[in-house]
Amino acid sequence: MERGALRRTVLVRFGGGAVVLGAILFLPAGTLRWWEAWLFLATLFIPMAFAAGYLIAHDPALVERRLTLREERSRQKTIVALSGVLWLVAFLVPGFDHRFGWSSVPAWVAVLADGLVLAGYLIFFLTVRENSFAARTIRVEEGQSVISTGPYAVVRHPMYSGIGLMMVFAPLALGSWWSMIPGLAAPAFLVFRILDEEKALAAALPGYTEYTRRVRWRLIPGVW
Repeated sequence: MERGALRRTVLVRFGGGAVVLGAILFLPAGTLRWWEAWLFLATLFIPMAFAAGYLIAHDPALVERRLTLREERSRQKTIVALSGVLWLVAFLVPGFDHRFGWSSVPAWVAVLADGLVLAGYLIFFLTVRENSFAARTIRVEEGQSVISTGPYAVVRHPMYSGIGLMMVFAPLALGSWWSMIPGLAAPAFLVFRILDEEKALAAALPGYTEYTRRVRWRLIPGVW
């Protein structure tokens, strides 16, 4: 894809994503007077904008890969669909929580949670910067090789480590204890995704099995 067209596609996806997520948050809340939601959106989308600009300039092939959303493996389709539903619930609950006052998260906890969401996105960015083949879908492409540097030297799936951190702390950043229930359940689907992905990589990516012997931890160092 020509770089200008790629930039326009990313801009449309980026703007659409911001509008949709904003609607998911603010419509249930019934108000725009919700500082936790505004801070969360800024924490999420400002770094995304800078990251997108950097990657379009330095690795447009990666950006094109990440625009592809259709999974080829049936099990991955199921995992993505179920986790998407759970994640949607996790984002809908905070708005209702804010409207009806179901729970109260201290301001300092919400701000700290935003910092951890930002840390999760930084891990995500460092991962995709290290690995140009870090697509959204599970596939092995021609010329792809095992990456064992950067965050891949610590865990085998650092992108999911970053995403998991964001999933866990987004509910608190939005000021809702109740949304922690679906928020904590959503990362469990990362485990199923990783187990299936490793089967695909071991079968199709030369050197991956040897890499798994060198790097023990899949997602969280010292835990799993």
